[in-house]
Amino acid sequence: MQIAIYSRGFVREDLPIIQLLLNELAREEIDVIIYEAFFQALQPHITYTKEPATFACAADLHGRADILVSLGGDGTLLDTVCYVRDKNIPVLGINFGRLGFLASIGKDAIYAAVQALKQRTYVVDKRTLIHLDSNVTSLFGEVPYGLNDFTIHKKDTSAMVKIHTYLNGEFLNTYWADGLIVATPTGSTGYSLSCGGPVVFPEAGSFVITPVAPHNLNVRPIIVPDDNVISFEVEGRSDQFLCTLDSRMETIDNTVQLAIKKESFKFCLLRLDDSNFLQTLRHKLLWGIDARNILK
Repeated sequence: MQIAIYSRGFVREDLPIIQLLLNELAREEIDVIIYEAFFQALQPHITYTKEPATFACAADLHGRADILVSLGGDGTLLDTVCYVRDKNIPVLGINFGRLGFLASIGKDAIYAAVQALKQRTYVVDKRTLIHLDSNVTSLFGEVPYGLNDFTIHKKDTSAMVKIHTYLNGEFLNTYWADGLIVATPTGSTGYSLSCGGPVVFPEAGSFVITPVAPHNLNVRPIIVPDDNVISFEVEGRSDQFLCTLDSRMETIDNTVQLAIKKESFKFCLLRLDDSNFLQTLRHKLLWGIDARNILK
């Protein structure tokens, strides 16, 4: 078995956890492939029983890794979409960040995580990806898809934008707002949730359309089936707007045509077999933390 390890970086407090992870993988005779920039940053601080291989791009990873482990928060895990792409490499997230809906395995569960990898006792969740089509072929390069959401947003401090939105070519609404989010079920607990959108179960076949600071009080988030193609026309006083896929950002103008649909393949997210979405919701959103639930 070969395990790839990806991270944006580390803080000194996490070095013992990273060393423990590498030691446990070595003890189980699991080979590792470490993201090149992360490996270089670790060099003065970490010792290896065997010099690991490295990868710098998606092509370096494909055919070499059975599983990719993400060390960080949800943003770090979202980066891995650009590396695993359509190769069905499962991703396991160990949470070095804060909230951690996707990277849900705590630092105290390193041993359990390595054992699950070794014994293949993990569970694979297939998560829907969102795909962007555009008349600008260079938009988001070779990875025009994301796991969490697609957004259109005003740029800087410019005035609100008008986003004409269509479902399968039929007019839905014109949103006068700071922006608009189209979230997958996975992304429903991200930016969309903070803008008043609903929590959607990962296996639900739907997208959530959530306006950002709408100027119409009667405009609310809406859930649509994910077999719809959602297209947009954008107007505003500014000549330029922002669009994003997860944490990746592009600047566009109103000549750019945009359409969103479900991607043809899915993202494989690993979890330990003793955890599930409901447990994550209760733990991360503090549901049930009420004195009335524990009074006897």
